[in-house]
Amino acid sequence: MPSIDLNCDLGESFGAYTMGMDAEVLPFISSANIACGFHAGDPSVMQKSVLLCKKYGVQVGAHPGLPDLRGFGRRNMAISPADAELDVMYQIGALKAFCRAAGVPLHHVKPHGALYNMAAKDPALAQAICRAVQAAAPEAMLLALSGSEMLKAAQAMGLRVCSEVFADRAYRPDGTLVPRGLPGAMIENEEDAIARVVQMAKQGTVCAADGSTVTLQADSVCVHGDGRKALCFVKQLSAALPAAGIEIKAHNA
Repeated sequence: MPSIDLNCDLGESFGAYTMGMDAEVLPFISSANIACGFHAGDPSVMQKSVLLCKKYGVQVGAHPGLPDLRGFGRRNMAISPADAELDVMYQIGALKAFCRAAGVPLHHVKPHGALYNMAAKDPALAQAICRAVQAAAPEAMLLALSGSEMLKAAQAMGLRVCSEVFADRAYRPDGTLVPRGLPGAMIENEEDAIARVVQMAKQGTVCAADGSTVTLQADSVCVHGDGRKALCFVKQLSAALPAAGIEIKAHNA
């Protein structure tokens, strides 16, 4: 039976501000990407998120982003590869401390938002992120956009890597994501999302925004935790994928 990891971006609350429905989402997913304080999250939220993952048997991943709380890490920044490498190392180290205290391993690292999308196209930035993972968490797996420069850099360095696809995002013909803010960038119909994920998992293809077919590798599928229908999506995917003959499980790091 084919399998796929069902992951979700969580731990994105900050101080008095609550983002997402983490405790409700966790029973339906196999791995979580926990914000590390730069784009969202704070020490209290990080600790709580790791402990919730432990409670539900969900694998913990670090979700390092750009230092942009106000923009939620979704605005491109002119960051050098050297600075990005250090920022990612710093954030991985912070979450690893909470994992160590809770007695759970750091399973993976997945860059967030604009950093993720920039590194998908920029080989130097992709290599810098991979160096950070190799230095700070060599035992962990990297989640990278299918077909991206980050995936290629990880493979070249010998890092464990999973090709990631998205349940709630539209694709361009080149396999990159349609930028947020453009019409149709977000997939909001749950039936469409489920059909796309099943197609990606079983056939290795998805329909791009222009109607063309994109070939990709679907090792892990992401649902954004701050999405309006995040809980609905993970609930329905947790039932629909096994019904389609696809097992939901995190990959071994």
